[in-house]
Amino acid sequence: MIETLKFYKDFPKEGITFVDIIPLLQDKKVFCELIDDICRLTTAPNVAAPEARGFLFAAPLLTQSPAVENIIPMRKSGKLPYHEGDLIEVRVEKEYGFDSLFYRKSDIAAGKPTGDVFEITLLDDVLATGGTAEGVARSFEALEIEVGGKKYGVKIKEFVFLIGLGDLNGRERLERIAPVHILAEI
Repeated sequence: MIETLKFYKDFPKEGITFVDIIPLLQDKKVFCELIDDICRLTTAPNVAAPEARGFLFAAPLLTQSPAVENIIPMRKSGKLPYHEGDLIEVRVEKEYGFDSLFYRKSDIAAGKPTGDVFEITLLDDVLATGGTAEGVARSFEALEIEVGGKKYGVKIKEFVFLIGLGDLNGRERLERIAPVHILAEI
């Protein structure tokens, strides 16, 4: 898989090497193997995926994984319609600055609880410093979701990443929350 990727030095700013995963979408065999690998690692019925690259790998799980029943999209500002009190903003620290992601509590509630919690796999393309994943995980785990008059907690069951940038220590940061699975370390 690593040989399929492209790397762009100093993008989006100097000092950052951008990992381009688009070539994974241009080779059917590689993409199918990748989805099979993600299915093997994803055990929660609910999968949270940040836009836009996380969506590309989460959506196929609905048809390919027996475990996955719900996708929770995380979007940038102004991209999710919402009702009063439903939208949650998460300010996240990235390796090149800060950003915000948004998700809806109703998208979690649309999923399947396991006992008294909604277990979630957080799926993304690249693990760098872990700031985005940690921010989202902490936000999820602070929630209480009400469905049919019953209240549920939210738990990150695991993190799944296609690529891990080992020299940025993101894995160590996230392992305090849940197990971290990375398909390829660079």
